[in-house]
Amino acid sequence: MNQTIKEKLAVLPAQPGCYLMKDKHNTVIYVGKSKLLKNRVRSYFTGANDQKTQRLVQEIQDFEYIITSTEIEALILEMNLIKKYDPKYNVLLKDDKSYPYLKITSERHPRLLITRKVKKDKGKYFGPYPNVYAARETKKLLDRLYPLRKCNNPPGRYCLYYHMGQCLACREEPAPQAEYDQIVQSISSFLHGGFKEIKKDIQTKMYEASENLHFERAKELRDQIQHIEVVMEQQKMTLNDNVDRDVFGYSFDKGWMCIQVFFIRQGKLIERDVATFPFFDDPEDTFISYIGRFYLHQNHPKPKQIFVPIGIETELLKGLLDVDVHTPFRGRKKELVELAMENANVFLKEKFSIIERNEERTIVAVEKLGDALNIETPHRIEAFDNSNIQGTDPVSAMVVFTDGKPNKKEYRKYKIKDVEGPDDYETMREVIRRRYTRVLKESLPLPDLIVIDGGKGQMSAALDVLENELGVDIPLCGLAKDDKHKTSELLYGNPPTVIPLSRKSQEFYLVQRIQDEVHRFAISFHRQLRGKSLFQSELDKIPGVGEKRRKLLLTHFKSVNDIKKAKLTDITKLGVPQNIAEEIIMHLNKESN
Repeated sequence: MNQTIKEKLAVLPAQPGCYLMKDKHNTVIYVGKSKLLKNRVRSYFTGANDQKTQRLVQEIQDFEYIITSTEIEALILEMNLIKKYDPKYNVLLKDDKSYPYLKITSERHPRLLITRKVKKDKGKYFGPYPNVYAARETKKLLDRLYPLRKCNNPPGRYCLYYHMGQCLACREEPAPQAEYDQIVQSISSFLHGGFKEIKKDIQTKMYEASENLHFERAKELRDQIQHIEVVMEQQKMTLNDNVDRDVFGYSFDKGWMCIQVFFIRQGKLIERDVATFPFFDDPEDTFISYIGRFYLHQNHPKPKQIFVPIGIETELLKGLLDVDVHTPFRGRKKELVELAMENANVFLKEKFSIIERNEERTIVAVEKLGDALNIETPHRIEAFDNSNIQGTDPVSAMVVFTDGKPNKKEYRKYKIKDVEGPDDYETMREVIRRRYTRVLKESLPLPDLIVIDGGKGQMSAALDVLENELGVDIPLCGLAKDDKHKTSELLYGNPPTVIPLSRKSQEFYLVQRIQDEVHRFAISFHRQLRGKSLFQSELDKIPGVGEKRRKLLLTHFKSVNDIKKAKLTDITKLGVPQNIAEEIIMHLNKESN
């Protein structure tokens, strides 16, 4: 613990608020909230913590805090700060999974649609439905049964659906509002459970078709019944009322938490959502923060009521979400919460082996790699590789691994500008110079480790630029390959020496993945450029001739040879300035001589 942290811990206030943990780059890596800042922040630096919290604390070089008036203000501020800073140790809820809804629009001539977004637009929404295909088939059935608008034709211009009796909007006299209201009421009744009568009617028609040997029609009607059953009747776990509810349960162990959400619509359990993640705070506080972000930042539609387990502050969630949040203590509702808790517990136990294996492959491997090189844990690794064919179209590529995982948003491609011919060392000099000149100029985060796909020569070139030209001290290692083009040796130091790594260790597999990924990225970029160069025209070499003018000239003259034969006035008639037209004729005729 450094002196700055010690001094700040001594003056922490006994008030609610948020705290922001920062690393050596002054980057916010964790945001938390507490109703008593003094106790919560101190708990990180005193007493025993689990392994994950220890990793967080090892990275903390400073922290700051913001005092709030109430705990609910702290919760709202925490969510906003997480959204702003995107801290790597927070639960980010990046799963964009959404479920389809059936929607009746609020237009003069309403439509029945399938949508994944619930908006405040006065439309009627039904769902969500887990089976997209069955929801679409149910919509088709409703389209056949109820003639809502299915076209954009003006009155009197009939569409195909009108002739089939399935669209009222384009008839000459607009359908009265009362007629639409009746149709909307019938569809609502169907989707709220009144489908049984329609299902019975379809079954009767199916039997009649079968008896009359109309088997294709009977099969079509049977499929309609099955789609209705999938969407409307599949779930047998029901409540007597028709209230839409979300039921939350959670379980935690060894610094990990699993949260399960049951979606209950029209009294039926239709779907669940599962999230598993590491946590660093009080489990109840983490659970409450998750629910807040689940609705407010991930835009999940809020139900009429939310059920949570015993021990969760329902008033805090009520104030945050403006929804009835309830803890049931008896009966079927309590059993649903207990079922969600049990599912979370079982899911977490089953996933521990996968979670621990993923950790071994990523963050633990990164820690062991740092130990092998005798450097601080390299949370951010930037790796470089060059690619060319006999010096043509030379390129270089950079990939970034954060905590052992590829961070593709930060990958970069480089066209080599100043190197003539196949010179791998000078190519590496150029790309290292360009990358870290920009990093220093724009105050971007420096990596904890640079990996060069190459041996001693490439390492020496890169180190010379970093140390002698830019004056930065960043650990740098090289990856040499064997005669089968596989990762063979890890080189480090100046002069470089071989760092022994077991071929079966996770840290060796990590550097192998890094080398394979940067090589793949560089090769794909080089192929992309080569592919473009095959289709380049001689016109692309002429100053003032871009893509639009090239297309214009080739469309009019059909070929470069015809442009060579053209007169100056023939080109300027197309809107090309005279000086550029002269340059085109001079360049093309010079090339042909």
